[in-house]
Amino acid sequence: MQRWRGLEDIPQDWGRSVVTIGSYDGVHRGHQLIIGRAVERARQLGVPAVVVTFDPHPSEVVRPGSHPPLLAPHHRRAELMAGLGVDAVLILPFTTEFSKLSPADFVVKVLVDKLHARVVVEGPNFRFGHKAAGNVDLLAELGRTYDYEVDVIDLYVTGEAGGGRPFSSTLTRSLVAEGDMAGAAEILGRPHRVEGVVVRGAQRGRELGFPTANVETLPHTAIPADGVYAGWLHVEGEAMPAAISVGTNPQFDGTERTVEAYAIDRVGLDLYGLHVAVDFLAFVRGQAKFDSVEALLVAIGDDVKRCRALIEAA
Repeated sequence: MQRWRGLEDIPQDWGRSVVTIGSYDGVHRGHQLIIGRAVERARQLGVPAVVVTFDPHPSEVVRPGSHPPLLAPHHRRAELMAGLGVDAVLILPFTTEFSKLSPADFVVKVLVDKLHARVVVEGPNFRFGHKAAGNVDLLAELGRTYDYEVDVIDLYVTGEAGGGRPFSSTLTRSLVAEGDMAGAAEILGRPHRVEGVVVRGAQRGRELGFPTANVETLPHTAIPADGVYAGWLHVEGEAMPAAISVGTNPQFDGTERTVEAYAIDRVGLDLYGLHVAVDFLAFVRGQAKFDSVEALLVAIGDDVKRCRALIEAA
């Protein structure tokens, strides 16, 4: 799959394509419907399928300080999109200047002049252009002028997550913040993941007999509620069952919020400096401060047993 950063990265000889545009944070099951339709139409027409997305999130430019927690960094979204059959991902730097493009100018600059869109696939609430003035009706009207078709599909999927509310990135972020990993996984179609580099911490886990990978998460990451979780630690292609702690470590009067993963039944791991991923399977218990270190050790032992059982059951 090709990955482009900005319009200038698109090959000059790029031909017709099927395009879909959106933030697609998390590439959840609703997103998968739209992207899947774009890939389907592209295969039917014998042209590439392209996803156009933005960095930073448009809200950060339009309303500084409002950047939402991210369910997946751009490289992870690209991996997921590649798995759906996407041929190219275009990440457009979302600047103040770019945000001022009128809907018509956006269509010409991106869809017509650069991507030569044959079909544009979107959900019914798609908005684009300055102050989100463009909608799917305007997109279709412009398509009649610039020779592309608009395919609007219903991306709304519902289930048990969020009490039956339509699946969305916003709902997923809310469930992650509450520690509802089962609900988040239902929407995403997979466990929620955070990524980052393993850095040195206070090394108390090692002293207690449960050495953890202290993950310095990427900026704006959607981190689950404080507590203990069962999941997996992914290191260089290997998925290791893990007990994961999120929080400030109140037992030792900590103040910095961290994500730490203990690889169950693994010894001698040296992960410092490695980029790792942590998948959250299930919430085990909330963050707590115990009467003694001995009581903490008993609780950690119980946590590991519960995590092992949950992972084996999964």
